[in-house]
Amino acid sequence: MKSINRHIKVVIPARYGSTRLPGKPLIDLCGEPMVVRVANRVSQALPFADLWVATDDPRIKDVVMANGYQALLTCADHESGTDRIAELVEKLCWPDDEIVINIQGDEPLIDIDLLSRFSVFCINHPSLSMASVMVPITSSVDINDSNVVKVTTNKNSQATMFSRSPLPFCRDVPLNEWPLESFNRHVGIYAYKAGVLRELSKAPPCQSERLEKLEQLRALWLGITISMFKWNQKLHAGVDSFSDVHRVRDILNNKLDW
Repeated sequence: MKSINRHIKVVIPARYGSTRLPGKPLIDLCGEPMVVRVANRVSQALPFADLWVATDDPRIKDVVMANGYQALLTCADHESGTDRIAELVEKLCWPDDEIVINIQGDEPLIDIDLLSRFSVFCINHPSLSMASVMVPITSSVDINDSNVVKVTTNKNSQATMFSRSPLPFCRDVPLNEWPLESFNRHVGIYAYKAGVLRELSKAPPCQSERLEKLEQLRALWLGITISMFKWNQKLHAGVDSFSDVHRVRDILNNKLDW
């Protein structure tokens, strides 16, 4: 097994604007802004990675740099975090074969062991183009939840489809009897070769991406292979609402299980 100490790139996209939580990256979580807590978790998991925050707002950039991390100001009109990261890749002139890991800026409780193992998975993958993470679905409620993105894979653990709808669809079986072991949830952690990022950012959104509002479908449409890393342990949900903010604060204050 190759060491995770190899010099890899990690980028946290952090957009100031949010419909439900304006200024989300700067929300205080028990004394630290959320984006800084995410960076701290990444730094613990991958201490030798070249870590950057790509943001559209100078206030976020200033806070990140004041806490000892690297940050780059990017355009405000990007439609996705992938496009924001692609701009950073271009500005910093990273070579096409560089591995770039994308960690969402609203995951202050992201699992350190998961990040470590995922990076090893990417480094050890000889033909990596793009990679992501999936976890088993453990509740039938999640199968029909449009906020839970489902993913199917082929025999080589490469993604074949992502959807907000039930996937796969068990045609001849009542919903309450659908086999949960057949379903996997997609987790929005990505890795790409820098050259793939460039290709993705230059391509227009495809029809399935526009319909499902899932940017990873553009990669499949372009014929880019997405290798899926399966994680079988529990994950903490990210921060999308004020109730999530209170939940994370309670966890950090040891009021809930970590």
